[in-house]
Amino acid sequence: MKFNKTILSLVIIAVVYSCATNPFTKKKTLAFVSNDQLFPSAFAQYNQVLTENKVITGTKDAQMITRVGQRIAVAAERYLNANGFQGYLDDYKWEYTLIQSEQVNAWCMPGGKIAFYTGILPIAANETGVAAIMGHEVAHALANHGQQRMSAAYIQQGLAVAGNVALSSDEQALGIFNQSYGVVSNVAGMLPFSRSHETEADKIGLYLMSIAGYNPTEAAELWKRMKANSGGQSQPEFLSTHPSNDSRIQNLQALAPQAKAEAKKYGVTNFRPIN
Repeated sequence: MKFNKTILSLVIIAVVYSCATNPFTKKKTLAFVSNDQLFPSAFAQYNQVLTENKVITGTKDAQMITRVGQRIAVAAERYLNANGFQGYLDDYKWEYTLIQSEQVNAWCMPGGKIAFYTGILPIAANETGVAAIMGHEVAHALANHGQQRMSAAYIQQGLAVAGNVALSSDEQALGIFNQSYGVVSNVAGMLPFSRSHETEADKIGLYLMSIAGYNPTEAAELWKRMKANSGGQSQPEFLSTHPSNDSRIQNLQALAPQAKAEAKKYGVTNFRPIN
């Protein structure tokens, strides 16, 4: 029992002292891995992806990806500077790459390394659609969601070890624990954690695309196209890392006026044509 209390105490201490601040929500977030450790690893992984795939350069689409990415980065810096987070992006090394692939995907690694796959461009449909995707992916990086997921995984693994130690003398209880822990901790903990990140990134992304001069109402239209592309098929939301398509569309529609109001604070009252 004393050993278990010691483990619990160490977990609590680690959580309290291993925190960062989300610059958009101002809330404390888990940060067991520092950006000094995370960014170099992310940059190395990004470079490896580029060497293993066909990178598209010099085309109108590649130029658009870079143009939109630069505008989103400028919008992020404007927002962060205005909200007391000057220097937050000092260690970010922005890079925007278009990769030849049928995958319907785009991502932004910690530290600002961004990749778009050509397979997502038809669904983006236009530059504003690309901005909606770009804003969302950049938001994940700025809000340190990767850092938080890694930290949460450490806690999940640590609690599993603690449970096995605590129940080591009871073989039946240990078996039940190991059979159920993974499912319960994922459905009740990790999956909602991931869904909350997606919803948060949707909101931040809307703000960023709006400040960058792109109409935020297009984000919901983008997700309507995403839903159509998937044939309307998706897992039940509680079993998924992402909100359902319908939940996401409704949320984006409700948030668009807020995003426009936020952009107005930065002098943005007219948006680029959707083309």
